[in-house]
Amino acid sequence: MIPNPITAGDQKSPARILHLEDCAPDHALMCRTLQRSGLAHEVLRAETLQDFSDLLRRQPFDVIVADYRLPGFTAIDAWQHAQTLGPQPPFVLLSGAIGEAAAVEAMRLGFADYLLKDDLARLPHVIERAIEIAQARREREQAIASLAESEQRLAALAEHLQTTIEEERAAIAREIHDDIGGALTAVKFDLAWITRHAPSDGLRQHADSANEMLQHAIDASQRIMLNLRPPVLDQGLVAAVQWLAETFERRTGLPTRVSSDCRAATDMAPALQLVAYRTAQEALTNIHKHAQASKVRIDLSDHEGVLTVEISDDGRGIAAQMLKKPRSFGLKGLTERARRAGGWLDISSQAGRGTAIILSLPLDTSAPAGPDEGATAALPSPAPSAFQGTAP
Repeated sequence: MIPNPITAGDQKSPARILHLEDCAPDHALMCRTLQRSGLAHEVLRAETLQDFSDLLRRQPFDVIVADYRLPGFTAIDAWQHAQTLGPQPPFVLLSGAIGEAAAVEAMRLGFADYLLKDDLARLPHVIERAIEIAQARREREQAIASLAESEQRLAALAEHLQTTIEEERAAIAREIHDDIGGALTAVKFDLAWITRHAPSDGLRQHADSANEMLQHAIDASQRIMLNLRPPVLDQGLVAAVQWLAETFERRTGLPTRVSSDCRAATDMAPALQLVAYRTAQEALTNIHKHAQASKVRIDLSDHEGVLTVEISDDGRGIAAQMLKKPRSFGLKGLTERARRAGGWLDISSQAGRGTAIILSLPLDTSAPAGPDEGATAALPSPAPSAFQGTAP
């Protein structure tokens, strides 16, 4: 190893160059060329592969300039050895004679450039360009890494928000069932007592009217509770989707058919069942609001380790530009929910021929459980009570 530091120019950060060269006159000629060009630089020379390796381990360099043929090895051997030591600066091949095949192989491997010693005057420009390209590549990689980190933080935030939403839904549904339901049931019993013991027809009529309003409140409470987190989810995905379809058909008048070919529905992870259920729920809501359909179909299957939920309609379809709208949060939310569960969402639509939303979720139990698993067990199924029936 022959250290030969040379500094030129007024720049605060000179280019640090490692010159792999066994010929001292050639090294001196390169140094004079760099000095005449005004390029600020520091040069260290290595003659052997061991010297080359030691220098790379000892300090960083901005560029490596290497002769092709050296005693016992080539520049390609040096490049391959350098890759084992971690990320390296750009390699510039500088040789008196090199075949076309060797030059092509060097460029294919990742050398930044190659130059003949007869054209040494171009070396400062080649070095500057190689350093600039390497710097641009590093900045791009850093930007990509920063973007990936930002996306990961955003995904974690979205996951946390979704978990919080599901937990809040379960908590609110539980409070509606336990607290509001209990209070309404008690009032219903009191009204029933007043109706039986009212001394006048006028008082009984008022009690009957209050009882009708109370029943309306009970029905509304039940509907809100079921929309938040239906207890039928505890019976499995197929039962929950069938109940969802029946409720949707009664509410909208749209014929909704459910077809299931799920053989492992009862063994499915609760988190996946909830993702599938919420996807179907959101899809049906969109159909009711926008599709102008005459019929709806939901198909469930779990073939080849993948749960597939397809919700299709024969409505007016979704225009391509609508799918790209920045504020189409419903479909974006479904896509993100599927992604967090390790799956994917496909949307197929043709104008006037309907829309199909297809959710695919791997059933691999080793996959991440997803954000919703804890929420699925947060609310026990409410036992039948007077809140669901009528008072004597």
